[in-house]
Amino acid sequence: MVEQAMVLPRRSGFTSAALWTGFLSHKWFILAVIVLLGLGVWQGTRLILGPAVVVDQVKTGHLAETVVASGHVETPYRVEIGSQLTGTVEEVLVQQGEKVTKGQPLISLESRELKASRVQAQGAVAQSEARIRQLEELTLPSAREALTQAKATSLNAQQTYDRTAQLEHNGYATRAALDDAQKTLDVARAQMRSAEFQVYTASAGGSDYVMAQTLLNQARANLDTADSRLGYATIAAPRDGVLITRSVERGTVVQPGKALLVLAPTGELQLVLQIDERNLGKIALGQTALASADAYPDRRFAAVISYINPGIDISRASVEVKLTVADPPDYLRQDMTVSVDVEVAAKDGALVLPTRSVHDILSGQPWVIGLKDGRAIKRPVGVGLHGNSHVEIVEGLAAGDVAIPQSSGVLTGQRIRPVLQ
Repeated sequence: MVEQAMVLPRRSGFTSAALWTGFLSHKWFILAVIVLLGLGVWQGTRLILGPAVVVDQVKTGHLAETVVASGHVETPYRVEIGSQLTGTVEEVLVQQGEKVTKGQPLISLESRELKASRVQAQGAVAQSEARIRQLEELTLPSAREALTQAKATSLNAQQTYDRTAQLEHNGYATRAALDDAQKTLDVARAQMRSAEFQVYTASAGGSDYVMAQTLLNQARANLDTADSRLGYATIAAPRDGVLITRSVERGTVVQPGKALLVLAPTGELQLVLQIDERNLGKIALGQTALASADAYPDRRFAAVISYINPGIDISRASVEVKLTVADPPDYLRQDMTVSVDVEVAAKDGALVLPTRSVHDILSGQPWVIGLKDGRAIKRPVGVGLHGNSHVEIVEGLAAGDVAIPQSSGVLTGQRIRPVLQ
């Protein structure tokens, strides 16, 4: 009796566990059946209605066609700055990328010899000026005084001769006395002429004065040359701008004709682009554009086409185009890369479709995968303006029609369920 009491509880527990296990197994079986039924319904729906595919719809709106190109920033011209002398660089006073103003010193050359030449030229000028003053203050007054005395002597000799001639005519004087008076008169006249010549040569226009003035002019010219050469020892900025290249250091021996610095003048900037030659017929002088620097893509500024190269770069199948930026933003730098959108055409009320849904858009025979009775069909279309992400439909589709993007992988004849994006 004791052994039976101990066995019965074990049998009862075993029966409950078995029942619970059976119930759980039945529950999972039911869930599995439900999941399989759901999958079957889903697959059946896909087979009957096709997969859900995102489609693009033709809409009416504004469309602008732009030509997109990249290029770089340039100034209309650049100024190469060099030395006019052969010399040694004593100091470079600026750094590459620095803004400079007209007349600002940039490079200093060793100038001791030039300063000595200037001192010599100054001495020659002072000497020539002293010679002019000597003529004006001493030689000319002395010559005038000598002329006055010579005139008085000549007048006295003339009077003596006249008296002697009268006496000789009356028989009161000898012929020898008259000859002596004549000689005295000739000497006095010669002295007066010499005094007159000295006055003339010492006066303005005279030979001595002209020679002294010529020497003074030469000395002043030599001084100007010395000043100029000394000035060349300090190389200054010819105009306002930014130094974009520096190829000189302290101690460098420089020579005329070699560029030491390159200056980008302040003022208008231009954008230099290479545009695909296929777009050449779309662009024209005066067209406006919006540009942005790659370093500042969110900041856009206006530009105008000012130059179209008449030739084609055959190696790149492109044409060089330049755009003027009348009011350049402060952040633009030389040779900075820019992206430019040139608006070449625009239209309101155009039938617009995303470009991603148009096949062979550049082939001349574009087409789309449209939808008819729930199945994908191929439909040829005509296109007009080409925007950045949309294209104008001029033939083959109407407003409200849908097209399937190329990336969807849908094949012609396949049944699909369209889903508008």
